Amino acid sequence: MQPTTHIAPPNLDVALAVLSNSRRREILQMIWSEERSAGDIAGAFDVSWPATSQNLRLLKSSGLVRERRVGTRRLYTANRAALGPLELVLTQMWQRDLGRLTRAAEREARGRRRTRV
Repeated sequence: MQPTTHIAPPNLDVALAVLSNSRRREILQMIWSEERSAGDIAGAFDVSWPATSQNLRLLKSSGLVRERRVGTRRLYTANRAALGPLELVLTQMWQRDLGRLTRAAEREARGRRRTRV
């Protein structure tokens, strides 16, 4: 059994670019909680093997996915640790947007109270 291939944590811009493709997001969801073979992953989609292979290669090179070789099989799993920085950035963006939305709703509510008085 060969060791898992380790890739450096992803650059956030690269990770966002890789995840902009819906098929790659679907693949990441498939391997989020369990290791899956390349054949299992390819069989889940109605696309050619080369297309699936290319998506796996991009996910792996971005650091979002780990590959482990067992004989001739390649097994893939999500690199959850690598997604941590991405989660932090997205959470911060979400919180800023929620803050803006809260302030806008409060301004609108104050405006409504003034027009009633």
